[in-house]
Amino acid sequence: MKRNSWTVEEQAYFLKRTGELLGRGYPLTEAIESLIFYLPEKKQKQIQNCLAELKEGYPLFQILAGLHFHKDLVGYVFFAEQHGGLAAAFQDASEIMLKRNKDLQRLLKLLYYPAVLIFITIVLFFFVENLLLPKFITLFRSMNLEENFFTQVVYLFGKLLPLFLAGVIIVSASTFLYHFVFFRKKTPLEQKKKLIVLPYVGPLLKMLYSHYFSVQLSYLLSGGLSIFEALHLFEQNSQQPLYKQAGAEIKRKLIGGERLETILASLPIFEKELATIIKHGQENGRLDKELYFYSRFCLERLEALTEKTLKILQPLLYLLIGLLIVSMYLAVLLPMFHLLDGI
Repeated sequence: MKRNSWTVEEQAYFLKRTGELLGRGYPLTEAIESLIFYLPEKKQKQIQNCLAELKEGYPLFQILAGLHFHKDLVGYVFFAEQHGGLAAAFQDASEIMLKRNKDLQRLLKLLYYPAVLIFITIVLFFFVENLLLPKFITLFRSMNLEENFFTQVVYLFGKLLPLFLAGVIIVSASTFLYHFVFFRKKTPLEQKKKLIVLPYVGPLLKMLYSHYFSVQLSYLLSGGLSIFEALHLFEQNSQQPLYKQAGAEIKRKLIGGERLETILASLPIFEKELATIIKHGQENGRLDKELYFYSRFCLERLEALTEKTLKILQPLLYLLIGLLIVSMYLAVLLPMFHLLDGI
């Protein structure tokens, strides 16, 4: 199918409502058919095509992938179709994606207004630094007055800002070049190993990977599959190359005689706690429940880390804006006061 206009929020709500109907005893086709009437006309036609493909025997995850649904949502559907817990998995997937989308919207909203203010302030700063201050400096020199400290600071900042912007452009271009020349050629596992060492972003990614792996493994084990069978399904998940490769790697090492907790502890993309949880769950015979509890714990920590980041980022942005605005006033007023002192 052609690329459509389904937003992540619309995708999540579609799965959420489908999961609710499945939980009330609806068969999958009837649940999806019941939702058609609540969708715009264009999406109604797409869902009708989905129903036709479902009746022809195509799996739902493949149909949603054709509609370009988010890969994480498609992954949830893929695993849910293997273990049979469609209702719970759909609602969990929608809950996680809605929270993630809400956090992203909050971050964009948080950055938008300060970014506009910073841009306007920088434009005004260039105006002051290139038009007003040179006139003051010329006047100071004609009256044999020394430049004040702040005027010198403003000039220094004016010289450093272009260098800073040039540095940002060079770093961005180098990153872009590295991505297309080297990074894209690495395996998904190698790519994520590079990303998790990044400050601030790395811990969030590790928590996200640990959450997704643990919740899907929990669902598969609770559906009656063995660990080996569950890993085989991870290996078959072509929609998510990272978990496909991770599943194949863990499976290969299990065949080689290594213990599951030892293998997971050696994979840097997962939190160290995951290996401990695996070992504890195997010892008490409740591995599926331990993994599910751990996945909820990861989700709570992700929310806490996101909230903490937003609380730190917001004051820093407004502090920067405040300093720039105060600098603007001082850049204009101090030379005037200095000029009056010399008269």
